[in-house]
Amino acid sequence: MIDGVLIIDKPAGITSHDVVSRLRRILKTKRIGHTGTLDPFATGVLVMLIGQSTRLAQFIDKDAKGYEAVVRFGFETDTGDATGSLKSQVSSLKSEVQSSKFKVQSSEFASVDELENVLKEFRGEIEQTPPMYSAKKVAGKKLYELARKGIEIERKPVQVTIYELEIIQPQETQRNNDVETEEQKPKTEDQQINYLGLETWDLRLRVSCSAGTYIRTLAEDIGRKIGTGAHLVALRRTRAGKFDLSKAVTIERLEEIVSDGKLTDVLISMNEALAHFPQVVLSAEETCRIQNGLKLGFEDVEIKNGQPVRMIDKKENLIAIGFYDSKQKFIQPRIVMV
Repeated sequence: MIDGVLIIDKPAGITSHDVVSRLRRILKTKRIGHTGTLDPFATGVLVMLIGQSTRLAQFIDKDAKGYEAVVRFGFETDTGDATGSLKSQVSSLKSEVQSSKFKVQSSEFASVDELENVLKEFRGEIEQTPPMYSAKKVAGKKLYELARKGIEIERKPVQVTIYELEIIQPQETQRNNDVETEEQKPKTEDQQINYLGLETWDLRLRVSCSAGTYIRTLAEDIGRKIGTGAHLVALRRTRAGKFDLSKAVTIERLEEIVSDGKLTDVLISMNEALAHFPQVVLSAEETCRIQNGLKLGFEDVEIKNGQPVRMIDKKENLIAIGFYDSKQKFIQPRIVMV
């Protein structure tokens, strides 16, 4: 049986569930999941859990996420991205901020300094209203399922944190479906937005944010603050918690690796995936106690009360995840590997 974590560089045009299906075929195992979806048009880091690691989802990839996003100013879409239909537009790209402007193919737009002033307002703790086109559930129903039926319901704002929001580069005005990169191009005809006659301007941003942040909502909110409207045309996740693109492989490359019998070269062990938690090394006797669900006393450990703890054997195999009780001085196993 295969147990561990794989970091996949998801391509555009497929769902996260499609990735699960492909890995089930490649690895010949059904017990596969992931820690958080990427929209079909998005690319980049997708943390895949294989075998027993699916039981550890609550402990993996709960830290900050990193993205590179291309925001298109000029109009909004009903989905908040390039797969949707034109929702609203403005007659010109003139910013509400009144100061110096630069010309972009006859359109007036805010200068980089003005954009920086707007971006400052979105750094730190902010509130976001989850988009209708999202997998978030309300009353047991996914919002995107309601949105596809033309139903819009009230959503409560949620608090998120934007740790970093930086301009990578402004881009030239896009006209008449002149989309800059392959990853930005809609994959099917029904995803095409009619850009004919619309003047737009793209901005590439680097974002680091807390889990649960909606980048498409961030793009829309920035566009509204600027006064032009905006939507997301490309999104690449560069980091999910401790995992970044340096550890990622494409699905095609994974297939080659498995064919060559070298899966261990890219498979991250469960113990390594949880290396951000403190650990205790168990003796053979202690391992048996933990496997039977019994708590263990630990006096001289520097572990905070209620903190998750990796419980490993002398070969560094993960035996269990437990929680430390600093008052009673014991670790109670919560999830025991079998």
